[in-house]
Formats: sequence, C-alpha cells, structure tokens
Amino acid sequence: MLLPSRRWLLGALLLAGIAPLGLLWPPAADLFVLLDAAWLIAWGVDAAAIPAPASLGVTREAPPAFSAGRSSVLRYHWHHDAARPLRLLVHETFPEPLGGVAPPPRSLTLAPAAETNETVEVTPARRGVGEGGRLAIRILGRAGLAWRQGRIDRPWTATVFPTLAAIPRRGIGAPPRRRDAGLRTARRLGEGRVFEALREWVPGDDSRAIDWKATARRHKLMARQYEDERRQYVLLVIDAGRLLTAEVEGVPRLESVVTAALRLAHAAVEHDDNVGLMVFARDVEAFIPPARGRRALRAVLRGLAAVEGRVVEPDYPAAFRYLAARNRRRALTVVFTDVIDRTASEALVSHAGALRPRHLPLAVTLRDPGLEVMATRRPANPREAFAKAAAEELLIAREEALGAMRARGVIVLDVPPSRAGDAVVEQYDQLKRRGVL
Repeated sequence: MLLPSRRWLLGALLLAGIAPLGLLWPPAADLFVLLDAAWLIAWGVDAAAIPAPASLGVTREAPPAFSAGRSSVLRYHWHHDAARPLRLLVHETFPEPLGGVAPPPRSLTLAPAAETNETVEVTPARRGVGEGGRLAIRILGRAGLAWRQGRIDRPWTATVFPTLAAIPRRGIGAPPRRRDAGLRTARRLGEGRVFEALREWVPGDDSRAIDWKATARRHKLMARQYEDERRQYVLLVIDAGRLLTAEVEGVPRLESVVTAALRLAHAAVEHDDNVGLMVFARDVEAFIPPARGRRALRAVLRGLAAVEGRVVEPDYPAAFRYLAARNRRRALTVVFTDVIDRTASEALVSHAGALRPRHLPLAVTLRDPGLEVMATRRPANPREAFAKAAAEELLIAREEALGAMRARGVIVLDVPPSRAGDAVVEQYDQLKRRGVL
C-alpha cells in the first residue's frame, strides 16, 4: 500500500492556497493545475522507488522465557539490498502476555548493504503463554514524499513465568541441596530402594540381594547394596475452576495460588524432593509427573505459566481418578482450591479425604478478607445488617466444610491470598522435620 507522507501533504496544502487566486487572476488557475500535476508526479516517482517491505530481512532473538514484572530485551537483526539507507516505522504485535499491540511505532534507519541491530525492552504485562510476531512496516521514500506500507510475519511464542521475586534468583539454576538433618540418607545393607554399590556377599545377607550377573562375571557371590530412599514426592494440584477466578483487591486469587505453588516447588527442589504438577477444571489441563532437580522446577514453571482460570465447575471425581492412575507413589498432595459449604464442596471433601492413607493430602484454601470484614463490621443500616448476616452464614458454612476435611485426615491451610506462599512453605518444612511424608 502506498501512502502520502506528511511532507507531501504539507506541500499539497500550500499548493491549494494558489487556487483562490484564480478568481482574481485567471492564469493562476492554470499554474495551480500544472503545479498540482507536478507534485503528484513527484509523489509517484518517489513511491515507485521504495522497495517492498517484504524484501526486508529481519530476525528476532528473544529470551527462552520471561518473568512477570521484570524487563527483558529483544534483539532484532535487519538487512536489505537497497543501495541507500532506508527509514522505517515499525509497529509490532507482541504475544498477549507481553502486552499485545505494541506502543507507538518505533523509528529505525537501516544502513545500505549492512546489518542493522536493534534492541527493544519489554516488560511482560502478565503471566501466560501467547503467540504474536506480526510487524507492520512503513518505508519512507528517498525524497520523503511517500510511504510504502506492508507487513512481515515472524511468528513466535512467548512464555512468561510467574513472578520470581518471591524466591531466590539462584534457585532456578542452582543445584539442589539437603538442608535438614532429617534428610540425610541412612545406609542399611541389603535394604532400601536406591542402589548404591556392589559388594561381596557374606553369610547372613539376604539371598535376594545377590546379583547373579555380577556373580557370573567375577566368579564369586556379589550382592547389591542399597540405601534408604529419603527423597519424597510433592505433587501440586491446582483447581483452576470458577472458585479461584474471583479477585481480591484487584488480583485474581489464582495468581496467589500460582505464586504459592511456585514457592513450594522451589522449596521441594532445594530439599532434593521430587515435584510434579496437575492443573484441572472441568478437564485435566496439564500433568507433569514428579521429578527432581532444576529440570523439574523448569517444567513446573512452564506448567504454571500456562495456568488459566475457567469459569466452570471443577470435576473433582475425574481429576482425582486421573491423579490416582498416574501417581501411585506416596506423595504430599497439595490441593490449591477453595470451599463454599459442606454440600457444594462434598465432592472435594470426600475425594481429598480418600487420598489417605496412601498419600498425605494438604488442602490450601484462600480466605476472602472482604467477606471477613463484612462479617465483623457494625452495620449502619438494614442493608448492611443483611449483608453482615449473609457473610456470617457463609463463613460458618465454609468452616463446616473445612472441618469435614480435617475429620477425614486432610491437613487444611486456610489463609489469606497474600499469606498462601509463606504458609504452605512453612507447613512443608514442618512436615519434613517431623518425618511424616
């Protein structure tokens, strides 16, 4: 598409000032027509010499992932075959987590027959995974009279991790470490599940520990020696249904859950535990099998980045059946969810309790500070009195549902959204010290 530039429009405006003179001096009308035609021809000549935007070469270098609220740099490499510098206006559509449509177009001058490098700083608008990459480009003519407009598609997918400000920055790439005395491995010959070494079999050892292949190679009885496996499994289960889509002080409750889950995953990796993730609403949307180390933490990070709230009723029976079929190892199963009352939350209460005794269930529920304030505030009129009574009834019904979960052996953490991360990590540390996992 060809467009007139501001310079050409200003020239056309000045030429238009000659037209009224034709009323007083007839030759001025002929002069206006000649000048106007010449100005149009000049615009056409300038526009014809502009190369097509599609002829430009551009590559983008982006970080493998971004962090919400933290600035990152995109690098672009431009090149073209024209014999003169090109002046560009570039308007890019970023992936939605990076802000979608970019701010006002950026200006750029490309050197002739050479690569031009450009850096653009972006700050992700939110956590998530999105696609983008369309560049709308205008190239200015040599005389500055015309623009040629076109687009170049350079599709890419941007992954924005949850904010990492709440955990140490070294934690993503640092090797795991065992911090507590209770996490040391205890060696017991012939017992445990983790292979340690081979040794010569002696009378009194369990014959089941004999390694017959090693015995054949060495021509003497060899036994496998094991050490007790003290590495536990931590499974993060996030209910992405309608109960966590509501906002508290302008922040979706689901964002507090994602931040708390990230902190717990980081703590589990530091303890050298296996950590996995499951996200569900009406269907199971993601499942990452438990694993350990920084690769597991990155896998969980990517899973958390893609979590989206759904305004649907969660299917607890299907989700817990899915979980039981894919994770048979004993695990600390941390369910991030919420409850309303005993009746509405019966499916959650019963299935969370059914995790016992194979697993250790921990339910993390988020209180509504606004509802609590409403229930404790002195009413000033009948309308506020009605709201207070309704809030009190909701809180009582909610506490009954939480009490039913506790009665079934579920550990319940009922905390405000802002405290979810600290509370769940503290609870995890206590369980590790007590050795109940």
